[in-house]
Amino acid sequence: MTDDQHPAPSTTTSVAFLGLGRMGRVLAGHLLAAGHDLRVWNRTPGRDGDLVAAGATSAPTAGEAVRDAEVVVTALFGPDAVREVVLDGLDLPAGTLWIDITTISPADAAEHATWAAARGVDHVHAPVVGSLGPAANRALGVLAGGPRAERAVPFVALWADPDRLQVLPEAAAAATGKLVANLALAVSFQGLVEAVRLGASGGLDLEQVLTTLKGTGLGPIAAMKGQNLRTGEFGDTQFSTDLLLKDTGLMLGTSRFPLPALTVAAQGLLAAQRAGHGDEDFSVVARDEPR
Repeated sequence: MTDDQHPAPSTTTSVAFLGLGRMGRVLAGHLLAAGHDLRVWNRTPGRDGDLVAAGATSAPTAGEAVRDAEVVVTALFGPDAVREVVLDGLDLPAGTLWIDITTISPADAAEHATWAAARGVDHVHAPVVGSLGPAANRALGVLAGGPRAERAVPFVALWADPDRLQVLPEAAAAATGKLVANLALAVSFQGLVEAVRLGASGGLDLEQVLTTLKGTGLGPIAAMKGQNLRTGEFGDTQFSTDLLLKDTGLMLGTSRFPLPALTVAAQGLLAAQRAGHGDEDFSVVARDEPR
């Protein structure tokens, strides 16, 4: 992916980035590399060292981070964190562009849009689809939703695959699209786990199952997570168990219809979390599967 495919905004912008989890740190780095004046804040201190060394300014509070910022980007754990940090904690001035990357429900996104509109803030919900590898390579899917979504495009394009950048009229639509994408991830991995179980029951080892799945509907997830199953190592977290479990709750709370496959996948994630694997890659749900 070349820089020409991701043109930077033409002028330096004062950007506040709130939330420096695994994904947030990567995306903030792209803003910094594009030449923006970046101030960063995280609820848990000590995660901004690389960014500060590269030229970002560390803010002691979220309020300090957003002071005089033209653009505020939030990449928080979930809707409760957005409410605490932004809705109940910040007084963004009219004209501020607020780009929220946090995975939330469509109802949450609509509430945030209403909050922003009442203050003259341009709110764009812009969740990403993909893990840390695509994020580093600026190859993520991005759904940018809101009446002023086009205003966010020069920024979110810094980490997007141009062919997977969607501009949607409403924030809630972007939130729904993100949940749909994460449902596909959770359910397809559950399918992979069950394919391994079925294969083992009939005498196939793990490698034979993974080879058989090539070209099938489970082929992409087998290619993505097959090495984790081979090694039994899940510490290189691309997408944590805690995060995906949180997202399944948002999906189940949003759907008007039963989601039985997702329910089973959520149970596996919950069991992994309760066993102390919440910060490991979500593929840890397969830790006890046959190899």
